[in-house]
Amino acid sequence: MSSGPHQRPPAFSIQNAQSQHGSQIRKLVLSSGINPTGLDWQHFLVALTPNGDFIGCGQLKLHADGSTELASLAVTPAWRGRGVARALIEALLASHPGDLYLMCQSSLGPLYEKFGFRAIGQKEMSTYFRRVSKLAGVLENLRKAGEHLLVMRRPGR
Repeated sequence: MSSGPHQRPPAFSIQNAQSQHGSQIRKLVLSSGINPTGLDWQHFLVALTPNGDFIGCGQLKLHADGSTELASLAVTPAWRGRGVARALIEALLASHPGDLYLMCQSSLGPLYEKFGFRAIGQKEMSTYFRRVSKLAGVLENLRKAGEHLLVMRRPGR
């Protein structure tokens, strides 16, 4: 694709994280209120502006029971609503054709449904997600915000 005088350069790009993104990933995930475990930068994709500013991240997290989770998806406040999360999700999904799980606040369910995820019950969950979904502390914090924990799965392609 040529970039003629009437085409704007892309607002951001998605790429594999580098070591210098590790602290930025951790800071954004923590400030977004997302589960801060398993934040190894080597498993992340990041969204960067053309001048290299970090604006978002996401990862595929492998669990001990063999399940894989779309996790740690976060976008800086100034860049929300501009397609960054969608681009990160699409890139992560393209790299994993198998079953994929995620956990999110119930209000985010409709977003993930657009990508083929469906809410599942305890019987459909892998061991890891059954255990996590029972954690009373997580559920209580979400209830206070008028939310509940939603576990979703996208079947393999």
